[in-house]
Amino acid sequence: MSVSVNLPLVVTYQADGWTALGDPTRRAIFERLVDGPRAVGELASEFPVSRPAVSQHLKVLKDARLVVDRAAGNRRIYAVDTAGLAALRTDLERFWGQALANYQRLVEQQTKEDA
Repeated sequence: MSVSVNLPLVVTYQADGWTALGDPTRRAIFERLVDGPRAVGELASEFPVSRPAVSQHLKVLKDARLVVDRAAGNRRIYAVDTAGLAALRTDLERFWGQALANYQRLVEQQTKEDA
């Protein structure tokens, strides 16, 4: 009997896009993919981490819907998931809009108080 059969499945890392990009290496991998699709081996050659480590980072990015992959022979090619990136942009635009509205409110309040 295999030991792994008796072990419960443990989810080690679940991330949204913001959390996934919080790791500097993961963010650097994502930035490379913004430039264009790449294979795991190509990405791994650009970082001081192992190929399996790059694969783990890509898995987190994929789970966070920031990258997609496709088979190309015996390689996996990763690219930015435009839908996931659009969701992050929507969040940023919401934050930006709220920040500008709050700033305007504070300026107007200060102007009234100074008058």
